[in-house]
Amino acid sequence: MKRVLEFVRPYWPQLAGGLVCMLLVAAINTSVPYIFGKEVVDKILIAGGGTSKLNLLAGGIILLYFVKGLVFYGQNYLMAFVANRTVADLRTRVYSHLQDLSLSFHESVRTGDLISRLTNDLNILQNTLAVNLVEVVSNGLWLAGILLYIFFIHPQMALITLITLPLAAFATNVFGKKIRSVGHLAQEKAADLTAILSETLGEAVRVVKAFTMEKAELERFRKENERNFAALMRNVQLNSTLVPVVELIVTVSVIIVLWFGGKEVLAGRLTTGELFSFLIYLAMAMGPVNGLSRSISAWQQARAAAERVEDVLAEPVEISQPKNAVVLEKVRGQVTFENVTFSYPQGEEVLSQINLTVQPGEIVALVGHSGAGKTTLVNLLPRFYDPTSGRVLVDGVDLRQVDLNSLRKQLGLVPQEVVLFSTTVYENIAFGRPEALEEEIYEAAKLANAHEFIMELPEGYQTKIGERGAFLSGGQRQRIAIARAILRDPKILILDEATSALDNEAEALLQEALGRLMRGRTTFIIAHRLSTIMQADRIIVLEKGKIVEEGKHSELLKKNGIYKKLYEAGLRSEHNEEVI
Repeated sequence: MKRVLEFVRPYWPQLAGGLVCMLLVAAINTSVPYIFGKEVVDKILIAGGGTSKLNLLAGGIILLYFVKGLVFYGQNYLMAFVANRTVADLRTRVYSHLQDLSLSFHESVRTGDLISRLTNDLNILQNTLAVNLVEVVSNGLWLAGILLYIFFIHPQMALITLITLPLAAFATNVFGKKIRSVGHLAQEKAADLTAILSETLGEAVRVVKAFTMEKAELERFRKENERNFAALMRNVQLNSTLVPVVELIVTVSVIIVLWFGGKEVLAGRLTTGELFSFLIYLAMAMGPVNGLSRSISAWQQARAAAERVEDVLAEPVEISQPKNAVVLEKVRGQVTFENVTFSYPQGEEVLSQINLTVQPGEIVALVGHSGAGKTTLVNLLPRFYDPTSGRVLVDGVDLRQVDLNSLRKQLGLVPQEVVLFSTTVYENIAFGRPEALEEEIYEAAKLANAHEFIMELPEGYQTKIGERGAFLSGGQRQRIAIARAILRDPKILILDEATSALDNEAEALLQEALGRLMRGRTTFIIAHRLSTIMQADRIIVLEKGKIVEEGKHSELLKKNGIYKKLYEAGLRSEHNEEVI
């Protein structure tokens, strides 16, 4: 909780105000029973103090509770402000940190688990800070006030009462540890459920239906749901046991005090009003004691949630902004891979001693078998990863010395798996350059051969395309992604299977547009289709993370090497087009 509580510090004035209000509420709550016993019972009811004094006392108590209502409002509002503001800041900080973490981290964890930490775990923390923190402090102050009054009334009876408090504390501590452990398990099971939902209700739903795996996925969900249910019910069992155990201990204390106090009244060492006040205080103590036991249980769950959130914040940022970073205002587009070797964490070497220089405006195609390292190589350009050894340079500057934002503004990326957002077509094309003019967005769409089908959509460019572009075909999604890259107007372009989702007719139109786009830009093409590869000035053949051949299409065929084998082994489409 230490890291979480650091987010509370900026709001210490509101926290202090809330604590003052809680102190006033506790003072009013604990003073009323003493007033009733001493003033009402002893001085008015027994001694006959008269109705005028009774009226004055009644009015004073009403005024006291009016003041209590005001400070109670202040207590709840200020503490809720601190709690909600703290968790909102924390949620933003966690999300920001997740954005800063490298692709290797995101590829190693489940999306559903991260979503669970940002929602379920932080909601638990929010509820704990907004509700349980108020209960802990107010009940603690209330209990402290009760103890002060009972010691003032009769120290011996107060000591008898205090004998039971360590027993209650011991029971709370034992159950609290178990509740924390079970709470951690319940949150993990909730994350597992979120992960399954994230997997099967997204793009995977098509695969599930295509392979008729609905029953199998339902059974997988059912098992996880039952595990989550079991963990939650175990938590309920512990909470349901803790409260009555503590309550029984306190009740026994009340009975003992009643017996001892009765003897003291009969002996004349205690007034009836004082015994009355003492018993009211003991009855009142049930509230804060039970409240504290519930709050401690909630705090144990909150600690488990905080640990999961802190685990994310503790993840080191591998790709960080360098000190005294070089800002790339305008680049020529020369890209150099100098003795580059790369391995994923706890994985084998993916790239080995890559030496490659691409001149400004040169178009380079990367080919090779699946897993040869093509995508990994281009992923080093935007610094999604850093090389294990060696350097990647743009215009002679090591990327690890370059300002990340200025670097990525020079790059245009069209990935194999198109990522679109559930907003409008217009906003998806403008993503990455939201300040673009309407005419520029239309022109980019025309260059990507997307304008015509966009205008046929129900609301044209303002049509919402659904989650991940669900309302568009694969080819349409690809063309919007290409329009987005065109609008970016990058100096270095990365096309990772950019035409893989297009039919032959759409691809023919797009190839012409891509030809215009690539002119004057350093371009890396990862493609299987021969029509795309043949546009390249140079073809780089990768095999097991190494450059084994390079040259033009005709030159590589003459070498009778790996490229020719890929070419000859390629599948042919309906139009007899080679696919590598």
